[in-house]
Amino acid sequence: MIDFKKMTKWDMGKHFDYAILPKDTTEAHIRAECKKAITYNCKAFCFSSSYWTRVVAEELEGTDLLVGAGIGFPFGQQSSAVKAFETEEAVRMGATVLDNCMNVGALKDKKYKEVLQEFKDYKKAAGPVMTKMILDTEFLTGEEIKTACKLIAEAEIDWAKSATGQWQGPSMEDVLMMVDTLKDTKVKVKVSGVKFPRPQNAYAFLLAGAELIGSRSAPEIIDALDMMRRIKMIPEYEG
Repeated sequence: MIDFKKMTKWDMGKHFDYAILPKDTTEAHIRAECKKAITYNCKAFCFSSSYWTRVVAEELEGTDLLVGAGIGFPFGQQSSAVKAFETEEAVRMGATVLDNCMNVGALKDKKYKEVLQEFKDYKKAAGPVMTKMILDTEFLTGEEIKTACKLIAEAEIDWAKSATGQWQGPSMEDVLMMVDTLKDTKVKVKVSGVKFPRPQNAYAFLLAGAELIGSRSAPEIIDALDMMRRIKMIPEYEG
């Protein structure tokens, strides 16, 4: 759990991935937003595929920000071999964290061995690079969320992530289910797909036990920390 009493805005940045995912994103936009991610001390700058990896790695060079490539984004319905290739390519290009999309249909078909093997193939392809797996909880039942989290833990993936942010996004019930299922494992919970009002909802998810938020509104949410303290949602800073 985050100790909000010790969090300045600068410290808070490390609990946010700044995500720029639109289809019409240009190189100039990527470079400009990388600079913003550095200004806000974000944990990572995330983008949709390996395509922007070298550009982002160049912009983040000399910082501690992670270079975050999407894998199988946003549908997750590529074969395991294709996802493994994407993973290896992104790592070669300089990615230091990867957000992979689970095959939701395979999980709903109860093809658990297939899903687990895909998770393991991904983890192997990533090598030492930080790994995340995206569930897209809005398409899953409670039992399916629990099952996906258990498979993620079995595959030793570092993070379970709620959503791609391309659809409805997670409910508080979804996130609490992820947190509760993973509480005795090494897997941490990342929430993406935070909807309006984003600052209040993002901090609520962090209070619920998530440790990372991924959002295109990360700067806005970090800037809202003082307002969240004013309304007593977040404890006052004690240093």
